[in-house]
Amino acid sequence: MNKAKPLILVLLIIVVFIVVVSSAFIVQETEQVIITQFGKPVTDPIITPGIKFKIPIIQQANFFDRRFLEWDGSPNQIPTKDKRFIWVDTYARWRIQDPLLFFQRVRDERGAQSRLDDILDGETRNAIAKHVILELVRSTNRDQLSSEEFVAGEEMPGLAKIKYGRENITRSIIEAAAPRTLELGIELLDLRLKRINYVEEVQQKIFERMITERKRIADKFRSEGQGEASKIFGDKERELKKIQSGAYKTAQEIIGKADAEATTIYASAYNQDQESREFYGFIKTMETYKTTLSEKDWFVLSTKGDFFKYLQKQSGKQ
Repeated sequence: MNKAKPLILVLLIIVVFIVVVSSAFIVQETEQVIITQFGKPVTDPIITPGIKFKIPIIQQANFFDRRFLEWDGSPNQIPTKDKRFIWVDTYARWRIQDPLLFFQRVRDERGAQSRLDDILDGETRNAIAKHVILELVRSTNRDQLSSEEFVAGEEMPGLAKIKYGRENITRSIIEAAAPRTLELGIELLDLRLKRINYVEEVQQKIFERMITERKRIADKFRSEGQGEASKIFGDKERELKKIQSGAYKTAQEIIGKADAEATTIYASAYNQDQESREFYGFIKTMETYKTTLSEKDWFVLSTKGDFFKYLQKQSGKQ
């Protein structure tokens, strides 16, 4: 009997330890807890961090996140007011405002995501169907800045003025969806249109139109460039001919002056005495022979001509 008491005491301590451990739980700063008993909430939400206790086995702690949570919608094909089908991809941020109501309505985050899909996708579809596509892609009526205006100097047609804009449309979606999410214990913090794009058929036509427009602009630039190149080439040819003409004129003037000086020198040398004149005449005649006659040339000349006189004297000596 005495030996059984320590064993019972140990077992009692183990049972107490298990009960304490199973009844205690830790609430982090980023968490909030709802205590349920047989599936029904029995306490107010626990939002303060620290060690908390519950009845083991009978009660259960349900943890919920207190931080901002993400909702990422699936891309949907939606028609606009001007009957253009577009793909719309949205995302939102939300948080659990009332954990007790949240637990009662959607149970957990998976259920909340499913309900948000229904609410946010529906409100997004309704808002887009009320506006034309220009309202969805623009937020302000700022002036259009295009490369054609600055490079080509053309006046591009301005876009139509918008009345609402993308920011106001997304705000209207939030205002319409927020009361419905509050009924689920969810506070809708923000919603954005992540991406807007045309459907495949319309997208191809738009790409073709853009390609045609860019080709037109490129052809215009190319034509203007060719015209400018032709102008530059013409200016170059004109300047080149002007330079060549001036150079030719200068060269002829130099040649003329040189010939005049040579003639003056020849005349001065020729008028000195009889022997100088004879020598000058002989030299000039020899130069003429050299530049005029060759081994293959035949001439029929009178022996009394001046051109043949030195040859005649040479043959007379022989």
